[in-house]
Amino acid sequence: MGIIGTIIIGFIVGLLARFLKPGDDSMGFIMTVLLGIGGSLLATYGGQALGIYQAGQAAGFLGALVGAIVLLVIYGMISKKS
Repeated sequence: MGIIGTIIIGFIVGLLARFLKPGDDSMGFIMTVLLGIGGSLLATYGGQALGIYQAGQAAGFLGALVGAIVLLVIYGMISKKS
């Protein structure tokens, strides 16, 4: 999957991660999507580089979802300290 496909998946993953992550988040739609895209890129290419899964496998989507949730949690922890 190319970079454009990964960004589109990241958009979807960002929305799903925001839905699945418990707690009250005050960030907007754009920040949610950007964190989803970042998590998708990180998990997709990181997982492939580590040899966990190959391009196009369902594990890549799940990895992207987990990556986006992790980024949302980290962002929430950083923004609460400020």
